[in-house]
Amino acid sequence: MIAVSTTSSGKISGETLLCFIRAGEGGLEAPGCPPAVDKCLRQAGESGDFKARKGQVYVAYAPEPRRIVLVGLGPDEPVGEDWRLAGGSAAAALLKTGAVKVTALLPPFVAEPAVAAAALSEGLLLGCYRFTKYQGGPDPEEPAPALAALEVSGPRGIGPAVRRAVVVARAVAGARDMANEPGNGWTPEEFARRARELAAEHGLRLKVLDLKAMRRLGMGGLVGVNQGSAQPPRLVILEYRAAAQKAPTLLLVGKGLTFDSGGISLKPGSGMEEMKYDMCGGAAVLAAMEVVGQEKPRGVNVVAMVPATENLPGPAALKPGDIIKQYGGKTVEVINTDAEGRLIMADALAYGVEKFRPDLVVDLATLTGAVIIALGHHRAGLLGNDDQWCDRVLAAGARAGEPSWRLPLGPEYRKQLKSRVADLKNVDKRDAGTILAAAFLQEFVGDTPWVHLDIAGTAWNFTEKSYVPKGPSGFGVRTLVELIRSF
Repeated sequence: MIAVSTTSSGKISGETLLCFIRAGEGGLEAPGCPPAVDKCLRQAGESGDFKARKGQVYVAYAPEPRRIVLVGLGPDEPVGEDWRLAGGSAAAALLKTGAVKVTALLPPFVAEPAVAAAALSEGLLLGCYRFTKYQGGPDPEEPAPALAALEVSGPRGIGPAVRRAVVVARAVAGARDMANEPGNGWTPEEFARRARELAAEHGLRLKVLDLKAMRRLGMGGLVGVNQGSAQPPRLVILEYRAAAQKAPTLLLVGKGLTFDSGGISLKPGSGMEEMKYDMCGGAAVLAAMEVVGQEKPRGVNVVAMVPATENLPGPAALKPGDIIKQYGGKTVEVINTDAEGRLIMADALAYGVEKFRPDLVVDLATLTGAVIIALGHHRAGLLGNDDQWCDRVLAAGARAGEPSWRLPLGPEYRKQLKSRVADLKNVDKRDAGTILAAAFLQEFVGDTPWVHLDIAGTAWNFTEKSYVPKGPSGFGVRTLVELIRSF
């Protein structure tokens, strides 16, 4: 784990100095940097090796500090996401050099130093992320991470913002760790185990429903999807209560499909190994609760629910044409067993809305491949029944560098889910697949303000960014934290 601290402007204690350079009209600008940097910058500029383009990195060596790393910002005033990307670019260079103790010098031209320092810290820490748990030794083709200490040097007052950024970055790394685990390493019970750790560490309330309780409560979605698996399901519920007596309640629900083969409606074999990532919504929700537990927000109660199971084609698995009864009594004709996420999410949503009476519900799920057709891997699909709350979640994602795009909902889509033999069917034709999945979930939230994030295109293979590795991105954690902090 990288230790992070802050210091006042200009103080340098690390053997490696990070300087962020803007390309101005008069040439390369490095105000506030020590003389050694000016010399290095002049040499780099004269040689043409460094033009301070966004993301460009130049490494030089000097007597003191021993290593100087110049990171380009481009010609424009950098904003939050620019600093994350700069931090990620710097992290890649640092890992290649074997730097151990680094001082990142925030330039004096920054308009909002605390915002910049926080985003830079996020980018640096997230760019250093690696998952090596199951590797027997270091990869000779990959640099061995050596970075142990990061010091952010800037004006007084940046400390709290940097500390909050560190908390979030570590939570995102935790979500990535969960998703990187194989299906035989991260089962539904692992969600319950991690929730127990968070509850014990941060004083959160915990309840875990097992298969027997689900059957008693009539959660036919969770029970039905689990029928083909030897791993028992879990419905994990973590609850945080704010100090304020009349604080609003936010309900978070994250899909926890720890492996999805498609069930009887079996997926193609090619790429199926990625279906261990079908629990990224649940991972994001638990990771957000880690931040809630540490920061203990005063203005909002937060309840997190993770319906967790596998979807496998065992001898008792759901069959196309089967009819199940969801929590609350609605019956569903299962047309396609690979549209299972909405079945388990429906039980969790209906139960959570009834039990906790939330003021706002946000759910995250790797729900449909259709969202990738619509939006690629660049934005999550956002749908909801309340304009104000949709705008608020969109804004939180924009601040966090996790963009979403709102898609429509309406009664015309609900008509497509009409079944001849049950209250609903779980799919229709391929048309508007993402919207139909959300229309299905909408049936289980009633009039409660609700926002649905389909993160199937962003939970892994997210838009290539310097601070986002290949594989799981941890998408959704920072959006949820931004939303919670906004209360």
